[in-house]
Amino acid sequence: MARMLWKGAIAFGLVNIPVELYPGSRSSTIDLDWIDKRDMAPVGIQRINKKTGKPVGKDDVVKGYQYSKGNYVILADADLKAANPKATQTIEILAFVDRDAIPPQYFETSYRLAPGKHGEKAYALLREALRERGKVGVAQVVIRARQHLAAVMIDGDMLRLEILRYADEVLDASELRLPASGKRAGLNDKELTLARRLVDDMSGPFTPEEYRDTYREDLLALVEKKVKSGKTETVSKAPKAPAEGAQVIDLVAALKRSLEGQAAERSPKRASAEAKSKPRAAARKRA
Repeated sequence: MARMLWKGAIAFGLVNIPVELYPGSRSSTIDLDWIDKRDMAPVGIQRINKKTGKPVGKDDVVKGYQYSKGNYVILADADLKAANPKATQTIEILAFVDRDAIPPQYFETSYRLAPGKHGEKAYALLREALRERGKVGVAQVVIRARQHLAAVMIDGDMLRLEILRYADEVLDASELRLPASGKRAGLNDKELTLARRLVDDMSGPFTPEEYRDTYREDLLALVEKKVKSGKTETVSKAPKAPAEGAQVIDLVAALKRSLEGQAAERSPKRASAEAKSKPRAAARKRA
């Protein structure tokens, strides 16, 4: 069973769906450690006190927010959660949009969502509604002390949480020197014809199973040869404790109340969301 990263709830209208968050991808990158060639000892990135130049133990490191130059407010993990308990345990869907409405450059990280305890029926209800309407839910969620824009979307019988970039994090083409379009780029008819033919000849369905990381395979083959010399390294990481999830409420009643109150609540919710987003945007610009 995969390691759970986070436990909370999907919320839309007055409906809460207990869910568990799991990694939706894995990296096949080979990690290479730094080694001191003089004695073959590992070299790590240490926590160094900038004032004394000495290493700092993990238990002595705390998080601090610099509210003015040289002045900090210390924030413990409990403080980060207590600032807004709902936000740290809820994937709050703010709107539903068409599946193809989100451009690819906004997608950042993919996670899998599984129903939490007693959440199976509500999970299936949201999944089927998204499937039939061809929609994804645009949401916000706090993961590791940062609020993310996200999309809740179907993938077969599973719901995925796709972390999205905010608009000010996506860079446009204005600073790049790009060739003009069409024949203004100096292309002639023969070149375009050959290029189109090549594209047509190489076209087909996308089958990800056909592609392999051949560089990784070659590098592993090289590593296997070097293993005979006895030089190997092992790295392990401890899992993080999950947060508690929310409880399911009556689905039919919640859906009815959400629909009845939708028109009345839409304007205040949007005004509140805009008011909250302005400080975040300003903070990101300052950062």
